[in-house]
Amino acid sequence: MKIRDLIAATNAKVLKDIDENLDVKISTDTRTISKGDFYLPLKGASFDGEKFIEQALEKGAVGAFSTGENGTLQVEDTLKAYLELANWRRNKLNFKVVAITGSSGKTTTKELVASALSEKFKTFKTPLNHNNEIGFCQTIFEAPDDTEVLVLEMGMRGLGEIELLSKYSEPDITIISNIGTAHIGRLGSKENIAKAKCEIVKYQRGNIFIAHDDELIKKTVEFSGKKIFYSIKDVKILEKNANYSQFEYKNHTYELNVGGDYNIENALSAINAGLALGMNEDEIKEGLKKYSPIEKRWEGVNASGFEIINDSYNANPESMRAFVDTIFEHYKNYVLILGDMGELGENEIKYHKELGEYINSHKLLDKNAKILTVGKLSKEISSQIVNCYPNHFDSIEEIIPYIKKNIKKSSTIFLKASRSMGFEKIIELLK
Repeated sequence: MKIRDLIAATNAKVLKDIDENLDVKISTDTRTISKGDFYLPLKGASFDGEKFIEQALEKGAVGAFSTGENGTLQVEDTLKAYLELANWRRNKLNFKVVAITGSSGKTTTKELVASALSEKFKTFKTPLNHNNEIGFCQTIFEAPDDTEVLVLEMGMRGLGEIELLSKYSEPDITIISNIGTAHIGRLGSKENIAKAKCEIVKYQRGNIFIAHDDELIKKTVEFSGKKIFYSIKDVKILEKNANYSQFEYKNHTYELNVGGDYNIENALSAINAGLALGMNEDEIKEGLKKYSPIEKRWEGVNASGFEIINDSYNANPESMRAFVDTIFEHYKNYVLILGDMGELGENEIKYHKELGEYINSHKLLDKNAKILTVGKLSKEISSQIVNCYPNHFDSIEEIIPYIKKNIKKSSTIFLKASRSMGFEKIIELLK
């Protein structure tokens, strides 16, 4: 961007003389700033980037934003300025924006959508864990100039946050993977979660909205364009194992190098996004075949002879139930290792007990299955299970000797827990 673009995009007040024709790159970190960059200091609960303006200039920055008098360009709020600059670049490059949110599955959906669309378009996607407002800006500025489609993941911890991301990204296509109880401790009800997720359409410029077939989404979303709803009921599963799925959807066959019904459901949003952007089914099929699950999301691992499917990046009651449904329906000789689900608020014990009740009463539960739980809250899961072989462990270290002594290597071990449980350590210790 040129300095004059920075001024125009943010309506900044010029405090010091500077060549407005200079081309600059935006930097928010003095540790990585390069000569010729323009420094944009951000503020957080425990840091104030404006304290490092002098350091940025000493390292070669040609200027800096500030809210006070010590910068080159003055703005009221540097984060807002960052968002305005990102929006300026989004409109200048004029790529198509596919925005994705959901209580669970949004990262996998983002990866599947990007994989499908990359078959035809120069596609860029949100890097891992960049789904807040700062990550959104970083994604916009990291996107190459020749990007044709930008796939954005949008996370939230409260009302208004996705609306903000919608405002500055102006999506062409929006996707909601589902509405669940993740963050219910903050938002209080599924209705409020739905309201927060449906903010994604608030500033949408395109006319396609894609979502899981959910009555709460249908009731909540305020959108006048075309609405497309999907669910696993729309497909015919042709073949399935731990690391492969083949299914038929709208008279066309697709393949994934990953198991799990919910991965198939997430792929349906990718198919519909591709069709909305003018791709044909064969292009979408080839793109989906190239999808590779990212770490800790249905990741196949061999640990000292134990075959493990690790899906422990995140967990909430809905994703846990979908996980169990998939395993009970399509796999034999399985061992489930379940951990605590985080951020469930004051009813966290109730949600864990309900999951145990759901497993115990599941019509496809194998009476010979081993279901192991690890952690403080997950004890409530195993406390409700009597129809198979439950066992609880307080820590990961305690479960390792049990696995080595009691689990046959012909079994497949499935891991599911919130990220805070650190279930990857199970794999490390087994190795």
